Amino acid sequence: MSIEEIFSLAILQGLTEFLPISSSAHLILLPLLLDWEDQGLAFDVAVHVGTLLAVVTYFRKDIKRMACAWFASILGKGSSQGSRLAWMVILGTIPAGIAGLLLNDFVETNLRSPIVIATATIVFGIFLGWSDRYGNQSRVEEKLTIKDALIIGLFQMLALIPGTSRSGITMAGGLMLGLTRQTAARFSFLLSMPLISLAGGHKTLDLVTSKLAIDWAELLAGAAISAISAFLCIELFLRLVEKIGMMPFVIYRLVLGVFLLAVYFP
Repeated sequence: MSIEEIFSLAILQGLTEFLPISSSAHLILLPLLLDWEDQGLAFDVAVHVGTLLAVVTYFRKDIKRMACAWFASILGKGSSQGSRLAWMVILGTIPAGIAGLLLNDFVETNLRSPIVIATATIVFGIFLGWSDRYGNQSRVEEKLTIKDALIIGLFQMLALIPGTSRSGITMAGGLMLGLTRQTAARFSFLLSMPLISLAGGHKTLDLVTSKLAIDWAELLAGAAISAISAFLCIELFLRLVEKIGMMPFVIYRLVLGVFLLAVYFP
């Protein structure tokens, strides 16, 4: 891979993993549009590791609080907001985790076409806009319930479809349930950690069992660049989301989807 490809793909992964515009779609589309060779499994693993490092670093205090509270609840020392939030992240991850294990090969084989990406980009972009417009946005993190976590977790299953956006569909689900934009975004980012870990672990297993040559300098550069861009993306998004809302991302998704249909529709 050239330096241009490494930087472009790593920055793209870091930004789009947490913005509601679909990282998988952009990582598929950029090489297609620029006629680059596929970046390969090893690079995909590296940039996923980078985004995982970014979100874990950003939420390190929350993770520590949730982990301590969760273990305390397991040991019978009572429930707290931290332990409840930890349980909600776990429960919200289960549907997508199971779906990913069962359907990943089907998705990789059948749903990575530009037409599927364009359709999902438009349809779920409209849903994001509708949720942002009509959700009452009155409920904060302390008001999250187990039911909310399961519903958002079921929405997260749809992120297997390229173009859906894991962050986009979970934020849309949260907004539909009446969460504030920042609460929906924070819960979406917390939900990302176990799922990125599962996806990265699955890809790593595939990589270990393959016989691909590995360029470690390329992978380290990709991981570092994606981590930095993802961290900055999380920071800026959480600062600005209440002010700017979701409409800029909805408009971007609609424009991108229409463009892809115009280019690739037979």
